[in-house]
Amino acid sequence: MAYRSTERVKARLSASRERIIAAALEIMARHGYAGCSVAAVAERAGVATGSVYRHFPTKADLFAEVFRTASQREVDAVARAAALKTTIAERVSAVIETFSGRALQSPRLAYALLAEPVDPAVDAERLVFRRAYAELIAGYVAAGVASGELPPQDPELTATALVGALAEAMVGPLAAGVAGPSTIPSLITFIHRALGVSP
Repeated sequence: MAYRSTERVKARLSASRERIIAAALEIMARHGYAGCSVAAVAERAGVATGSVYRHFPTKADLFAEVFRTASQREVDAVARAAALKTTIAERVSAVIETFSGRALQSPRLAYALLAEPVDPAVDAERLVFRRAYAELIAGYVAAGVASGELPPQDPELTATALVGALAEAMVGPLAAGVAGPSTIPSLITFIHRALGVSP
């Protein structure tokens, strides 16, 4: 009987933790990182503020987890879209279209994930997010160089530069609220030229 009770408690705690993360993500998508408070997250999740602190000792701990969750979703979406394509040019286009398209659908969240001032623990997650994109793109670049579809180049350096360029190109328009669908074709053209690949 004690075993079942323990499993139920673990399941309940896990469900509570997931509700807290989901609530924090919803608030961040509407109000950005600066507009989030632990009290607001607790209210949205339907738990006491103390319950939030039981799972996450500080706001930075909570939002580091929120950044991990949101960032992984974005990286997974980009990887799925690129995996459906065959040529390097198509895969790179899929990365840009998916990354930018999703950012445009939720500009406040995208700005928070990319550039909004945050606590150092949360900023560390942002770097993990960028590295994950760079690793994904580096794999495509390496494959393109190996097949002759791309000119010789350092895949890691190229990928890191492209991730930086893509993020920087989106930050200004997202912050100003002027990013639109016309942003995407320009980014695709720019990145194809930087890679040395024909679209």
